[in-house]
Amino acid sequence: MKNPEKLIYPLVSDRYKAAFIDAFVMIGFWFAFTILFSSLENVPQEARIAAYVFSVFLYEPLFVALFGASIGHMSGGLKVRRESNRDKKINFFAAIFRFFVKVILGIIALFTITKENKGRAIHDMASGSIVLFSQEKHEETSDLEDSPLL
Repeated sequence: MKNPEKLIYPLVSDRYKAAFIDAFVMIGFWFAFTILFSSLENVPQEARIAAYVFSVFLYEPLFVALFGASIGHMSGGLKVRRESNRDKKINFFAAIFRFFVKVILGIIALFTITKENKGRAIHDMASGSIVLFSQEKHEETSDLEDSPLL
């Protein structure tokens, strides 16, 4: 594990891009479920509700808990880890709590990100998580930081 003092933390713009991509992923899920359900006869209302709940409320927490990142995070080379042990992913309940705090606060959550708190937003602090660059992205960013052109 790298020294936390030397880590470069994702910027607000990195996290905004991830959220923007995740919004499109959720729309993609809605579209896929709509096509699937329209091609089937007599789809139970419970199945439609479950698809909606997954798309809106469970997609991000499940991906963060299982894979350590949503599709938006992955596309930007980001990962969500426990602040107390950055080698471990957060559990599902922490991911759900993190998601709901983020949804309740909306864009305000992104304005709480500062360098002093290691790039953590309020929903990260509330859930004990931190967003980091993946190893490959961190090395790429570190190389840029050492560039004489910057």
